[in-house]
Amino acid sequence: MTETRIAIVYHSGYGHTARQAQAVKAGIDRVAAVSGLLLTVEEAPNRWDDLAAAEAIIFGAPTYVAGPSAAFKAFQEASSHAVMAAGYRWKDKIAAGFTNSGSQAGDKLATLMQIALFAAQHGMHWINLDLPPANNSSFGSKEELNRLGFWLGAAAQSNVDEGADIVPPEADLATARHLGQRVAEATLQFVRGRGWATSDG
Repeated sequence: MTETRIAIVYHSGYGHTARQAQAVKAGIDRVAAVSGLLLTVEEAPNRWDDLAAAEAIIFGAPTYVAGPSAAFKAFQEASSHAVMAAGYRWKDKIAAGFTNSGSQAGDKLATLMQIALFAAQHGMHWINLDLPPANNSSFGSKEELNRLGFWLGAAAQSNVDEGADIVPPEADLATARHLGQRVAEATLQFVRGRGWATSDG
């Protein structure tokens, strides 16, 4: 069986979102016959063909002033010519997203929505987090997955006075691993279903 490739394209200003991206890849690599490819937004413009060959792309960016970072936005805009104008090379790929900010909410939903709309403009299929909100009752704990209560993608929070060697906390990294594994499983279903639908049988 041919290995299914999932790319993770991300920007990280201070290293926190990079740790989140690495956790997403670890989740992908849990699934047999699937492998993850980590690319920064600086590397991605030299790897358009690799992204076109991937069955899924997971996008990640820190949330700065209620949206993705400028570096991630530059990658988005570069894709307009390299991917859209070249014949919608990402059409029907699986997509998902993750983000990190310094506060619990931090308007991270705005970033995830912008990334989801970006994927939609490329004709991609969005995969949500599929985790109930946690840490929202007297029995809750900040150690639970999806402790920040997001549905659209994986969210992390990193204290602004702590380095990437300390934060994001393990619960947020576990949430990112969950997203990576979920996307890998959904991508396999999609790839195998597409093969069945196009077979002669």
